[in-house]
Amino acid sequence: MKNRFLNGLVFATLATTLLSTSIPTSAADKKFTIALIPGLTTDPFYITMRKGAQAAATSLGVDLVFQGAPEFNVVQQVPVLNAVVGRKPDAILIAPTDKTQLIQPLKSAFSAGIPVVTVDTFIGDGRYQTGSGEADFPISYVASDNVAGGEIAARALAKAIGEKGKVYVSNVKPGISTTDQREQGFKQEMKKHPNITVLDTQFNDDDANKAASQLQSVFARNPDLAGVFGANLFSATGAANGVKQANATGKIRVVAFDAPTSIVGEIKSGNVDIAIAQHPAEIGYFGLVTAFAHLTGQSVPPLIGTGFTVIDKNNVDDPATKRFIYSD
Repeated sequence: MKNRFLNGLVFATLATTLLSTSIPTSAADKKFTIALIPGLTTDPFYITMRKGAQAAATSLGVDLVFQGAPEFNVVQQVPVLNAVVGRKPDAILIAPTDKTQLIQPLKSAFSAGIPVVTVDTFIGDGRYQTGSGEADFPISYVASDNVAGGEIAARALAKAIGEKGKVYVSNVKPGISTTDQREQGFKQEMKKHPNITVLDTQFNDDDANKAASQLQSVFARNPDLAGVFGANLFSATGAANGVKQANATGKIRVVAFDAPTSIVGEIKSGNVDIAIAQHPAEIGYFGLVTAFAHLTGQSVPPLIGTGFTVIDKNNVDDPATKRFIYSD
């Protein structure tokens, strides 16, 4: 998927041109309401995404509605989506909590005349506007290129362990588009490192305590375990706690995906060696701009990718890096 993404910087230039020069007068005069439905409301990633979306909304004169569930699951997200659809916003930005089970609920929103942009996560295979498939109706998918993010994590971990040893992925559960792709990218890249063995993935159901217990179990079976990749924050912090409890800090390297403020202390203490920071503010900003552009008659790309920043002890205090730490 990564080669199909339009780079966010390219889109930023394109969006500025489109929105400043070619909005029909009738559309420009209308006050739009755009809803953002996050994966969950309490995660710093989505809090930061909201800030980016709000910055774009303020610039464009859009009313932003932010409504979500306290946990990342379908059972809680679908009622929120239905409630938002009932408010009849002009467009919806949503981070679907499952790439299959959100198809029909979102199709209902689409059938009600509400354009849909998926942010962070996707439905189906993330290939939109193709004219085929039941999940191609969203106008765009705005996100990090998670396959590339997994590859970056693999290269960072390979370097940290000296290109040899056993590693595994601590993941949430199958069926979440982002973490599925991070694992995919990680394993793809590790095939290029012949002296590294990738063990079976451990699924923790987004439970850091379970991730910690799994780390200790894997280490008991594999005393030469050299590293672990946490495909999301809870997986990484749980694995890091497991390493600490096993008295293996410095022996087992931990790469974390995502970078809330808590990751700074984890990196400085050595519990986490490397964090791969996404740019959620950009995702929120470009997501809202995409919806606005569509509502004002502009053509938008079906895929827009944002970047990553790799954080470790060497740059964690660098202002250029610190700006990518997520907001609380």
